[in-house]
Amino acid sequence: MYNEIRLEKGLYNLSGKSFTSALEELDPSSAYCGTPLEKLDAYERQLKRFNIRISGPECDRVEKFFSSTESAVLFPEFIARNIRKGFDETVMSSVCAVKTVCGCGQYLGCTLDDSAEYITSQEGSVLPSASVRESDTATVLAKYGRLISASYEAVRQQRLDVFGVMLRSIGVKLASSVTKKAVEILAGDTASITTASLTYADLAKLYGEFNCFDMNTIIVSPAVASNIIAMEQLSDTTADKDGKLMLPFGCELVKTSSADDNKIIGIDRNFALEFITSSDLVMETDKLIDRQLDQITVSITCGFRKLTPDAVKVLEITA
Repeated sequence: MYNEIRLEKGLYNLSGKSFTSALEELDPSSAYCGTPLEKLDAYERQLKRFNIRISGPECDRVEKFFSSTESAVLFPEFIARNIRKGFDETVMSSVCAVKTVCGCGQYLGCTLDDSAEYITSQEGSVLPSASVRESDTATVLAKYGRLISASYEAVRQQRLDVFGVMLRSIGVKLASSVTKKAVEILAGDTASITTASLTYADLAKLYGEFNCFDMNTIIVSPAVASNIIAMEQLSDTTADKDGKLMLPFGCELVKTSSADDNKIIGIDRNFALEFITSSDLVMETDKLIDRQLDQITVSITCGFRKLTPDAVKVLEITA
């Protein structure tokens, strides 16, 4: 049962497993089907065990995690979950087709040569071929991170929901720095169509550049986004239930400061980009458990690779 598990620092250091994965092995969620706890994962059951409330009107304060040596072990995962939530809710979720976990600092993927025409062959003739080969160049992963300075005395009385919002904002900014590389990879080596000044007809022209694939996302800077939503043709455009702004031809408008003011990147997000990471978020868990919060680093090592060149098109504004 979840209230009999012994929590210790070593659960963060098991090879190939996250803290929650380690807890799930000790306390499988499948055992709680049909019970009041079936909607909780192994970590959330531990919060319930120690009566730590991280939201709501009776939300606890940071110091509640340190009521015992075992409950203190849960604190690094609280920080990681909130930073990860901020990271995952950004533009990253709208542009990456697939996530790959790589065990080293370089990733050598494969490439698809599918340039031959798809034609109807006569009986007995050789079909046009497509080939998959190992890539000639490796994707080098880079580390992105932040140093967080906050003494335990400074945060111990903070409500956990307020502290969680601060942590999510760190995740958002961390993702923003990573997104710059994603935009660079998407725009690099991609032929552009040009326009002197942006009009709705230019957006439609960019949409028409896609042949086999569909332009379901455009990536633009805040300045370009404001110009687009001010267009007369978009006066009746509204956000969907998830708050995403959709253009009339079914394309999500993604705004990021990582994009250039003179480029609009159109992609089919289901095929365009591979997100490669060597690890989940990395933190100094021992310091967090021991309340040595003066300087805590959080980082992620990752990179990007364009998967399908035909699923990316660029419109360049020359004026």
